[in-house]
Amino acid sequence: MKSEILATAFLGLAVRSIISLYPYSGLDAPPMHGDYEAQRHWQEVTVNLEVGEWYTNSSSNDLMYWGLDYPPLTAYHSYLVGRLAKSIDPRFVELHRSRGFESKKHKRFMRATVVTADVLIYLPAVLFLVYCIDKTFQSDDKLFLFMLAAAYPGQILIDNGHFQYNNISLGFAAVAVAAILRRRYYLASFLFTLALNYKQMELYHSLPFFAYLLGECVSQKSFASFAAKISRIAAIVLSTFAILWLPWLTSHQATLQVLKRLFPVARGVFEDKVANVWCAVNVVWKLKKHLLNDQMALVCIGCTLLAALPTNILLFRRRSKVGFLLALFNTSLAFFLFSFQVHEKTILLVALPSLFLLKWWPYEMVIFLEVSVFSMLPLLSRDELLVPALVSTVTFHLLFKCFYINSKTRNEYPVRYFAHVSSALLALIVVASLTIPAPSRFPDLWPLIVSLVSCGHFLLFFLWGNFQQFNSKIR
Repeated sequence: MKSEILATAFLGLAVRSIISLYPYSGLDAPPMHGDYEAQRHWQEVTVNLEVGEWYTNSSSNDLMYWGLDYPPLTAYHSYLVGRLAKSIDPRFVELHRSRGFESKKHKRFMRATVVTADVLIYLPAVLFLVYCIDKTFQSDDKLFLFMLAAAYPGQILIDNGHFQYNNISLGFAAVAVAAILRRRYYLASFLFTLALNYKQMELYHSLPFFAYLLGECVSQKSFASFAAKISRIAAIVLSTFAILWLPWLTSHQATLQVLKRLFPVARGVFEDKVANVWCAVNVVWKLKKHLLNDQMALVCIGCTLLAALPTNILLFRRRSKVGFLLALFNTSLAFFLFSFQVHEKTILLVALPSLFLLKWWPYEMVIFLEVSVFSMLPLLSRDELLVPALVSTVTFHLLFKCFYINSKTRNEYPVRYFAHVSSALLALIVVASLTIPAPSRFPDLWPLIVSLVSCGHFLLFFLWGNFQQFNSKIR
């Protein structure tokens, strides 16, 4: 088994290396370029400016040009990578003069930093979670789960193609989930705090962690045990936050400035076409014409909590390991569908728990994972990643078909029928979008169709997930 696991890891790295050869976000697209330039610019800023200036607008740090908008752990990571970049070639991070810097040498360096994060954090994290699932539930699905997690196209295409470091926050979150399954609650608290301090989108996973850990504390046999347990968890979370945020805790204004960068309400409810409810509603009822940004933000908060609270209240009252994974899936999907300022890439936060729910609902989850990649096609197409997206998704589907052993415990035919219909619909849209030009009157027709069809799938999965949460006998 160890040789198969090692071969799977190398297969995952091979796919990542191949996709790294393709273009990235914003290639040859001045003046703003794209996410690749954003990551490079953060390295430039953190290496050349004092820590307290990283999130502050100044003549040396124009926040309108890819200002830092992720939490401090991302900034520290940018600093470390930036120091390495400067040692290789100072031009990579030269203040002001390096804007839009592009070279083959720099591309190799940047791509290598993402693959390094895969090797050091993401792949070991998902492998550890796979082993914890096997040990917790006394099964033997390690190779099946790890192969699909390592080959999942969404994370590879966004991190190694488009260019981001979701592998770091997702890796921390995966190990935190594993710690919950192994009843290492203090370790889970620490690791999830790291994930949240790397990307604020990890809030998508926060409610299930909070509900499960609070339920564990409340279940203690005495008030003293309850107070001790919850105090330790709170101390771990607060001290980790304090250490990471220390340079910005010197004044109320500095802290507030970082928070404004992390939660930019002024940007609006969404930017590009995204497969969530608000983009779908906007087709028939223009949100910006009827609601101010602040009002829309409140609506989003209310709808997100309304959608996410039932699954988490149930988890608090009736804790179980599978219930925890389902709550992660349901909650993150509720955030994606209803929250404010959603990006296409945040579907990766829903994909993480779904990769491990493959053990119990393989056909349902593989459909979801393939739709998640489909939902990002407009973004991937702009980055000239359409070919690797299609090839890697077909490969992912074939791996599932080859390594999944049919379950005899339940009737899968309705699900398989839905899978065939869904796959045919998605394939038809892809072919049509490539062969039929959008009319000049509706230039965004195909991205809009992709987002609406994807949103319809996600709403069905949200209903399905909550049904399973409240009715599943798998504990």
